Amino acid sequence: MTALRHALQKEVFTPADERLLSVVSVCKSGKKRKSCFLCAAVTTERPVQVSIVKVKKADRGELYKKQSTWLLRDLVVVDGRDPVKESAEFELHLDKVYKWVASSVADKHGFVSCLWKLNQRYLRKKIEFVGINPALLEELAEEASGLGEGGGVSGGPGGTGGPDEAGEGDPPDDYQELTSREEGDIEKMMDECHTAIANAEAFAGRLSRELHVLDGANIQWIIASEQQVGTLMSLLDEALGEADRVERTLASYEDMLRSVRQQMEQVSQSNRLVQLAHANSRQLLQEVDYLVNQLNLSRGHVQALNQGDLTTSRGITACSAAAEALTQCMGVQLHPGHGKLQAVVEQKIKFETLRQNFTKRLSYHLNNMFVQQGIAGPGGPHVTGELSLPRHAAFQRDLLPYAMLMGWLKVTDQDVFTQLAKVYSQNLSRLYEKEIREFMEMAKQRLLTSSRDSRKLFTQRRPSLSRLESSQVAMSKLTGSSSSLNKLGGGGGGGAAGGGGAPTRGSASSSLSDVGNMSSSDLDISDHSKFDKIFEQVLVELEPACLAEQDFLCKFFNLQLPPPQPRTTQTQGTPTQGDTESDGLIASRQKLPPSSPDLPKEDAAILRQMMSEIFQCVELEVAGLIAVGDRVDALTSLHMLVKMSHHVWTAQSQDPTSFLSTTLGNVLVLIKRNFDRLISTQTRQMEEVKIGKKSKVAVLPFVSAFEEFAELAEGIFRSAERRGDLDKAYARLIRAVFDNVEKVAAESQKTPRDVVLMENYHHLFATLSRLKISSLDAERRDAKNKYAEHLQAYVTSYLGQPLPKLNVFFEGVEARVAQGVKADEVGYQLMFSKQELRKVLREYPGKEVKRGLENLYKKVDKHLCEEENLLQVVWHSMQEEFIRQYKHFEGLISRCYPGAGISMEFSIRDILDYFSQIAQAH
Repeated sequence: MTALRHALQKEVFTPADERLLSVVSVCKSGKKRKSCFLCAAVTTERPVQVSIVKVKKADRGELYKKQSTWLLRDLVVVDGRDPVKESAEFELHLDKVYKWVASSVADKHGFVSCLWKLNQRYLRKKIEFVGINPALLEELAEEASGLGEGGGVSGGPGGTGGPDEAGEGDPPDDYQELTSREEGDIEKMMDECHTAIANAEAFAGRLSRELHVLDGANIQWIIASEQQVGTLMSLLDEALGEADRVERTLASYEDMLRSVRQQMEQVSQSNRLVQLAHANSRQLLQEVDYLVNQLNLSRGHVQALNQGDLTTSRGITACSAAAEALTQCMGVQLHPGHGKLQAVVEQKIKFETLRQNFTKRLSYHLNNMFVQQGIAGPGGPHVTGELSLPRHAAFQRDLLPYAMLMGWLKVTDQDVFTQLAKVYSQNLSRLYEKEIREFMEMAKQRLLTSSRDSRKLFTQRRPSLSRLESSQVAMSKLTGSSSSLNKLGGGGGGGAAGGGGAPTRGSASSSLSDVGNMSSSDLDISDHSKFDKIFEQVLVELEPACLAEQDFLCKFFNLQLPPPQPRTTQTQGTPTQGDTESDGLIASRQKLPPSSPDLPKEDAAILRQMMSEIFQCVELEVAGLIAVGDRVDALTSLHMLVKMSHHVWTAQSQDPTSFLSTTLGNVLVLIKRNFDRLISTQTRQMEEVKIGKKSKVAVLPFVSAFEEFAELAEGIFRSAERRGDLDKAYARLIRAVFDNVEKVAAESQKTPRDVVLMENYHHLFATLSRLKISSLDAERRDAKNKYAEHLQAYVTSYLGQPLPKLNVFFEGVEARVAQGVKADEVGYQLMFSKQELRKVLREYPGKEVKRGLENLYKKVDKHLCEEENLLQVVWHSMQEEFIRQYKHFEGLISRCYPGAGISMEFSIRDILDYFSQIAQAH
């Protein structure tokens, strides 16, 4: 067994860094006896892993190899099968139950004992041992208690041996390995003693002799050192005596210095008192100097505050310096105790008296200047005769020297400052109200004069109306009533809507009955161009006035100014051609310091209140001008919307919270309402259009008017910021046009519905194609499709079947073919014989066909209007339809009557000649 154990250790476990502790030869129970070996092994490295290994011997040779391996911690139960009867059978409960038969009972007990010891040493979870002889378990327990913690794991009586027997067990707890140095010394010593291995007794004797030599040398060194120890002890005694003498000397010195210390402490106390008195005197002198220097106002400053001239620049400068010095004296930071000094109290009273007297004198002087400016003021527009606002730069230049004094008032007396600001606002408000009202009245007068001149000029050109204009005049009477249809673009309250509304485009009423009294092309361009210039001039004059006054208020009343804000990049569009007139205004505005939300809240509130009070009339006056423009022509809202949007955008890009931005924004809202009302009026007028029973309908007036509106709007809104508003208006108008074209076409009795739809959709398609309005691309395609649809419907309806009997004949032929009769056999039926076909064909000679086409041409000419010039288009479509029917008949003849030599009396060439001759004759 020992040889087997050594062989297994060498071949199986040593290559795996494991030690074999126990081995038993076993075979499986109940089967063919084929032996193998169960081994208990541990790893040589920490932490120790215990495993049970099944080893099998190879069939060839003497080699062994592992077949299965289980960890000891996976072992649950060790079953000896019978605790009483000696049996070599046992079971191990691992991943399943393994039944083994050992080669002998002793080998079984030895292996089970090894497993029990390994369980006790390495596992916390104990294995259950059942079916084992109790005597064996008691023996193992006693052995474990006797060995204690240092006991090794040994093999059982099977002779396999444990680590204690083989000297390969675990080392005891007090074992210490040799260091590398010790190992080297031992190897060196053994190399010097060649007889160490050959003769161990000689080697041991040598080591003993050398040890005696070393012990003798140690004893001699100890004896020799006794004399030196005695010498050292005597030196120590002498040192102790010397230390006592030094200590006594130091004690005497300390007694002498004790009296000196007391004297020095007294001197030091006196010095501290002297230094404290000196420091107090110096600090008192500094306080007095500080009070005298800080609370001292020069005689010149006092005289300037009491008697300084506030009408000259030199006097204003002296008063400003004196006021600043007085503010510094009154603002000196004093200790609470300083207020109890009589001199300080008297000086404060003097300063307060000076401040009050100067405040009264300054406020009285500025109040008079404000009142005088409100009464006099520069000359207004009625003086200069030009459409411009007077400038206040001279008055503002005279007031700016007082800006520092106003700032002083703002700091020292807020009530007086607020009262002066209120007086300034009230007086300037009356002045600006007068000037702006005169300015606006002149602008309104020029606008009305321009409108009357345009109407007068148009009245002189009335005899030269074109045929188109005459037809439009006739169209205005289609309702058969005294009320006329308002033309698209008119103001509210006219035409079929009833009511005496404000005058609209080109005259007091812009109804369709007045279309013959004015040229929508010439009059609109003239009126709109003049109004555009007047409105732009109003904004160009108002904006600098507001910005200049705002800049002056900030400087004069010392409202804190932030650094100028850069203008943001334009994203919504570029200015139109007309907007270039205000380039100079924009440049000048950029130089002015705008207001900013970063101002202190108090300053922002003061500035906003003063601007609102001074220019309280601006919004009302601009609204009045807008109302006049709307009365003259509601379409002026297009110009105003574009112009005002641009100015609002420019103002908001600099400061969205400024007075100018807010005011222009409110006016823009009013203009937008007028614009929306214009669109609503136009759509309502379309819905109220009525058609007389006997009236011919051509291009409807609101379709033509939409064209004029779109042309005008495109010219105005080209690259404008509010292009989106126009696109929304287009969407509403074009939908109303489509809906009302359908409604009027359905109500028309004299003109066919398809003709009304075809002509109006053709006109709309041509208009949208020419103007290229991107937002109406879908409507343009819709108009094109509807035009083509109703053109085909009209052609089909009125051309119909120009050869009715022939149509009836061939319909019967097609019915027979559909019923299953062969095409070449239809001619054998009596009703559709060749003779019947020839009879029908003789009823349609070429002259008869041409006469029918001439009558059709006259009817089509009567239906269509000359304005759209669609007669030739319709006639060509009818020609194509006729030729299509002709080819269809020819095809049936060739299929159903082959070889009969039957054909119609006219050919396709004749049809083309008929259509051409009829068209040329008319």
